[in-house]
Amino acid sequence: MIRQKAVVLSSGGIDSTTVMAIAKHEGFEIYSLSFFYGQRHASELNAAKSVAAALGVAKHLVIRTDFQPIGGSALTDDIAVPKHRSKENMAEEIPVTYVPARNTIFLSYALGYAEVLRASDIFIGVNAIDYSGYPDCRPEYIEAFERMANLATKAGVEGIIKTKIRTPLLYMTKAEIIRKGTELGVDYSLTHSCYDPSPEGLACGQCDSCILRKKGFKEANIQDPTEYI
Repeated sequence: MIRQKAVVLSSGGIDSTTVMAIAKHEGFEIYSLSFFYGQRHASELNAAKSVAAALGVAKHLVIRTDFQPIGGSALTDDIAVPKHRSKENMAEEIPVTYVPARNTIFLSYALGYAEVLRASDIFIGVNAIDYSGYPDCRPEYIEAFERMANLATKAGVEGIIKTKIRTPLLYMTKAEIIRKGTELGVDYSLTHSCYDPSPEGLACGQCDSCILRKKGFKEANIQDPTEYI
């Protein structure tokens, strides 16, 4: 039996890893896609590689691109990563950890890869509940990109492939995501979430992403395997 292919965007974090486990559970042959984009650390790429191996993907591809000349983000520029913020503070404004147009660029690569693979499904771990306020994680953005995707490719125009942007975590809390992944056998010790890890790769425990991760595990009543500074 020939399995249907899917492209899964993978950052090596909780959300993208859980999405990959969901795609695997649905029977897809997975082609994971990660990016070295000039981010301040390579820990997430090491995690993405480990996750791909653990989940048995057909191929894990790392695309090299460079956001540093554009800058404008604490992840790619000489801007301090915010620490010790409450969830209420996170919701007040789009944080400086937002990378301009990142999901649009990543999804565009995924769209091209999917067209070559003749895959109709692209999975991305965006979330509109427990997240840091990024505009490219909202449902209206995903719907707009999907419409564009079906206008922008040869396969779409010819009616060969109808692209679907799959967002199974969109309306789940972080705790629900962790419970779902745990049910599917995800080893979260392989994942990495921190925006500002130590040179040894230890999570800072204080950035928005670490705070949301710790909150998620606590509310899920599951032990967080992360080693924090």
